[in-house]
Amino acid sequence: MRCVIARFPFELTKNGVLESMKGVKPEPVTAEPVTAESVIIGRRHYPAKQVGQVITRQDRRDFSTGEVLRAMARLGFTCRTLPEAIPTRIESPLQRASAMLGTPLAA
Repeated sequence: MRCVIARFPFELTKNGVLESMKGVKPEPVTAEPVTAESVIIGRRHYPAKQVGQVITRQDRRDFSTGEVLRAMARLGFTCRTLPEAIPTRIESPLQRASAMLGTPLAA
């Protein structure tokens, strides 16, 4: 399959990606924006930037995770993005006490 990553055309195949990633130890996939997106190759979860660097032999700053995820998805690999964290609601002690006492009845 022909795809463009960092303005350069690449002919990628699923077997070629599997062969390139063979023996490559996956870096940890964390919730940081840089490594939040991952690609499942075999049984391992690889950060999208690591996969892009291995298959294109380019610096990670030269391409986006979106380019790698689109190419890997078109080849049939499972791609994941971590959902954004829902901000937790912080109550003040006054709000917590009011909730425990209940709201006053309307007259």
